[in-house]
Amino acid sequence: MTILEMKQKKAEVTASIRAHMDKFSETEMGAEDQSALSKMEADFDRIENQIIAEERQLSRERALGETQNPADPAAAPNARLDAFRNHLMTGTAQTLSAYNALSMDNPTQAGYLIAPEQFVSELIKGIDDMTFIRKKAKVLPALKGAHSLGYPTRTARMGAAVWGTELADPSPDTTLAFGKKEFKPNPATAEILLSDTLVRNYPGADSLIRDELAYVFASLEETAHMTGDGVGKPLGLFTASADGIPVARDVATGNTATEIKFDGLMEAKYSVKAQYQPGCEWIFHRTGVKQLAKLKNSDGQYIWQPSVVLGTPDLLLGKPVNSSEFAPSTFAANQYVGLFGDLKYFWIVDSLALRIQVLTELYARTNQIDYIARMETDAQPVLAEAFARVKLGA
Repeated sequence: MTILEMKQKKAEVTASIRAHMDKFSETEMGAEDQSALSKMEADFDRIENQIIAEERQLSRERALGETQNPADPAAAPNARLDAFRNHLMTGTAQTLSAYNALSMDNPTQAGYLIAPEQFVSELIKGIDDMTFIRKKAKVLPALKGAHSLGYPTRTARMGAAVWGTELADPSPDTTLAFGKKEFKPNPATAEILLSDTLVRNYPGADSLIRDELAYVFASLEETAHMTGDGVGKPLGLFTASADGIPVARDVATGNTATEIKFDGLMEAKYSVKAQYQPGCEWIFHRTGVKQLAKLKNSDGQYIWQPSVVLGTPDLLLGKPVNSSEFAPSTFAANQYVGLFGDLKYFWIVDSLALRIQVLTELYARTNQIDYIARMETDAQPVLAEAFARVKLGA
C-alpha cells in the first residue's frame, strides 16, 4: 500500500469515527458502541504509524539515491563514504559512534545479527521515533574560538512617540532596554563496544553504527529541545523560563483539567501576533492528536483536517501539526500538552559537530572495537511572543 493510499485510508477511518460519534452527540454511547469506537481509533493509530514508517523509509531511500553510484564509471569515487567505512573497520579516520557492548556469542547483545550460514544486510528493529525540531529551527554557524555565543536582544520597547508643537522640547526615552541571549554548547557523548568479528563479518556494520548513533543523539537532542531545563542541556519549548518561553505565554483558557477544547485552541492560536502566524505550526504528542481528531467547533464540525496528499501534514485550524513522541503526554490539571508557534525562533548553536573516535587497541584483549562519539550543542527559544503553550485547566 502506498503512502497516498494509506493517507486516504486514514481519512476514511477519520470520517468513520466522526460519523459514529455524530450518532451520539446527544446520547451516551453503550458498551458495544464504545468498543466499536475504540476499534476505529486503534485502526487510526495503526495506519498513522505505518505512514510514519513508510515516510522514514522513503527518506532513507532518497538519501541513498543522492549518493554517487560507485558502479557508474562516470561517477567519481565516493571518497568520504569509503573513508568512513574504512574508519569503522580499522579506526584510521574520524567520523561517528553509539552506545552498548554487542557480541556475537551473546544473543541478548546482537548475537543474532550473525547467521550461521550467511550474513544478511538488514537489521530487524522497531521503528525509531521521528525527530523534526532541528530541521525547522534556525541552526547558527558552528561556534569556533569562544566559550559561548552571545546575541543582543531587546528586553523592553521604547516608549510611545507623542504629539507636540513645533517648539516643544522632546522627552528623552528611558524605557528602551537591551539584554543578551547566551548560548553555551553542552557536551554529549555516546559509546559502543562492538565485537571485532561482528564488524568484519556483518555487511552493514557501518550503517548499523551510523543509524544507531544518529538516532540516540537525535533522541537526546529532541528530548532537550522539547523539555530540557537549560542546565547542562538546551532549554526546551515546554519549559517555562524567563530565558526562553515564560509562563506569560501559557494559554489554559477554554480547556478543562483533562481535555483540550476548541475554545482553548483558538485562544492559543490567536494569542500569537499576526506577524508570526504565517510560519506557525502545532506540536502535540500522539495522545493529544487522537483527542484533537475528535474535536468539533461550535457548529458541530470537526476541526481536524487529515492530509490525503503525499508529503503534506495534517492541519489543525489551518496550521500544520507535528506529532512528536517527545512532547508532553500527561493529560492532567495544569500540564502542558501542546505548543503553537514559529520554530524559526528556536535557535540551535553547535560547537562540535558529531565526531567519532575509534579505539582498536583498548579492548583488543576481548576482541572488541570501541567507538566513542561526541558533540557539543545548545539551543533555546529566543522570542517568547512567537510562541503559545497549550495548557490544561486547573
